[in-house]
Amino acid sequence: MKTITSKNAEASSVRFPKAPAGQSPSGVTRRKFIGQTTAVGAAAFLLPRLARAQDGARPLFIEGYAGQVSYAPGDEVTLHISTSAPKFTLEIALLGLKPEILWKTPSPVPGAEHAIPEAASSLGCAWPVALRVKIPADWRSGYYQVTLRASDHGGKFVQRGSRRVQSDCFFVVHSATPGRDTNILLQLTTNTYNNWGGTSLYAYNGRGNVQGHRVSFERPPESQFGNWELPFVQWAERNGYQLDYAVNTDREFHPDLLKHYRLGLSVGHDEYWSAPMRDHLEKFIRAGGNVAFFSGNTCCWQVRSEDGGRALTCWKEYFHKDPGYPTGDHRLLTSLWSHHLVQRPENQLTGVCFLWDGFHRSHEQFMDGSGAFTVHRPDHWIFEGTGLKRGDEFGGKDSIVGYECDGCELTWRNGLCSIPGPISARPALRLVCASPTARVGPDPGRQHDRTTLHAPPGPGRRAQLLDRRPGLRLWPFFPE
Repeated sequence: MKTITSKNAEASSVRFPKAPAGQSPSGVTRRKFIGQTTAVGAAAFLLPRLARAQDGARPLFIEGYAGQVSYAPGDEVTLHISTSAPKFTLEIALLGLKPEILWKTPSPVPGAEHAIPEAASSLGCAWPVALRVKIPADWRSGYYQVTLRASDHGGKFVQRGSRRVQSDCFFVVHSATPGRDTNILLQLTTNTYNNWGGTSLYAYNGRGNVQGHRVSFERPPESQFGNWELPFVQWAERNGYQLDYAVNTDREFHPDLLKHYRLGLSVGHDEYWSAPMRDHLEKFIRAGGNVAFFSGNTCCWQVRSEDGGRALTCWKEYFHKDPGYPTGDHRLLTSLWSHHLVQRPENQLTGVCFLWDGFHRSHEQFMDGSGAFTVHRPDHWIFEGTGLKRGDEFGGKDSIVGYECDGCELTWRNGLCSIPGPISARPALRLVCASPTARVGPDPGRQHDRTTLHAPPGPGRRAQLLDRRPGLRLWPFFPE
């Protein structure tokens, strides 16, 4: 074998098998120069591997999170950002009917890449603060999206070209003067489906299908605001309703917010509640407050807030591993609220329950369903002005019934469904329309007409409409 060397390759050498005269083993014509032999077109073989790797472009990324999920005007937002780019830019927008960009970095900010801890999903990232932004006093209550952007020109010698990357995080601003501009408070839920770092509270999206039992807020988020709450917010704003905002953890750690409002809204996918969250809301209701559950699978799992609200824990079906299980006091067991050890089913709050209902157009159940409610009592004042008649369906175009749904036991008489037993004795609970779903409770797989929309029987105060408890999931896509 012959050794071909190049002055540019210095100490490196490449060995080729013998080849026909005048031709290199790689099929490239050799050219002879005084004092050296080189192979045209074989330069890649002549460069050290490390040098070749450095010639290319590293992966470009940027991601981050806010130091808290919820702030008040005047607070300082801390943004924790990791990026492979030397610089990045950032903008903050209030989301609603139309995004309003309220703040931008005046110039690119120095970027830095930070290590990802092994237990980042459960314990957080602990990245340093990259940027601080003080919330002006005139910023409205709402959901603020932080858009992070970075760019570069690729590798030095190869893999060149303009590259751009973008990601988002968020924070919520609650009102500096709660209840002054509106008497409606929208409460947002976050975090449980976020599998950043490897695990969430679900196995299906965990690394290796591992289900986590603790999730941290101190990591890049995976917001579901655009799926659930934003369509509702846009509908409300189009129809002249002004909303104030809070997150579920505010209901636990800042419960005094509630007393300034007449109505609290639960929208979309409000599945995980801690005991203090529920305690404070039930106290609000007893004091005369009103609550509307424009959601399904509501208050299904009990969670426990930890680290001052920076993380939450839920052992779910592995409740026997909850540290509270051996104590014998199971009131705070992080499992189903309807679990026989917890003894506090959610229908005591909402009037309906996921385990008494189930799936519609999801999980292979009613996949050909209409996604609509069928009207049973069109004379109820909730339907005033709609023109709907008994037997009419509404909401199918927008799949107002779908995914995970809440309901209760129903009885049928002359084609009209009612709520039987002690539930029907409640003067403030009446079934006005329903939709079929597949039950997931004690008799899974059996089909029932259980998804129900409830409303109080009398006109009373207008706010009463929102006091009890529609059992539906996709209210955000309610037709105009």
